[in-house]
Amino acid sequence: MTICRFLLAAAATLLVAQGAAEPPPRIAIIIDDLGYQLEAGRRAIELPGPLAFAVLPGTPSGQRLARIAHEHGKEVLLHLPLEAVDHKGGMEPGAMMLDMSRATFRTTFANAIATVPFAVGVSSHRGSLLTRHPGHMGWLMAEIGSREDLFFIDSYTTHESVALQVAAEVGVIATKRDVFLDHEQTVDAVAREFKRLKKMARKRGTAVAIGHPFPETLEVLERELPKLRQEGFELVTISELIAMQLNRI
Repeated sequence: MTICRFLLAAAATLLVAQGAAEPPPRIAIIIDDLGYQLEAGRRAIELPGPLAFAVLPGTPSGQRLARIAHEHGKEVLLHLPLEAVDHKGGMEPGAMMLDMSRATFRTTFANAIATVPFAVGVSSHRGSLLTRHPGHMGWLMAEIGSREDLFFIDSYTTHESVALQVAAEVGVIATKRDVFLDHEQTVDAVAREFKRLKKMARKRGTAVAIGHPFPETLEVLERELPKLRQEGFELVTISELIAMQLNRI
């Protein structure tokens, strides 16, 4: 069974299993930008619980970290670079750019996904420009949809993103990030955003956070993740959380 068929089946199962019982608030956490720093990536993968790990394509340690994550029973995502408004420097490996032809877009995506073994979904890296463009998002969703075992996570770097709207139009299962844990790289700031994540999960029932393998982020997660269950939360995979969101639709 493909992952997307699994999600639909899981959503139906949840509908029956939950019945009248009120489920606990669920949280999913994705650690982005794996692939350049091997040891930081290893430390992140050792975090307790079913976190997901978004691996940048064509990076020196990307394939190795994807395999390590998979061996630890963690979900792996292709962290696909999409052009940003403030694009600076050289083009990242696997980057999808606004000036690409349809054929180049298709080839670039195929090459990127091939460099990240065990990927069950695609998440956006940067993307504040490209995610605003329905045409290019249509191209991207067509590529994701042609591989029926993939879903999409919008890192949501701009409120003008149309990625989820286009995904829904073409039938690609998708969700978006709710909280960036480490936009400010201090322990206090990460702890504050983690608290905001829990508050959001309590209010909405589910919440998705994105962090990075920064020392400050990992320090907070190493401390806080083991407390979640006793605080009344359930840490779930991003696949499970998407199934729960589908159940509410």
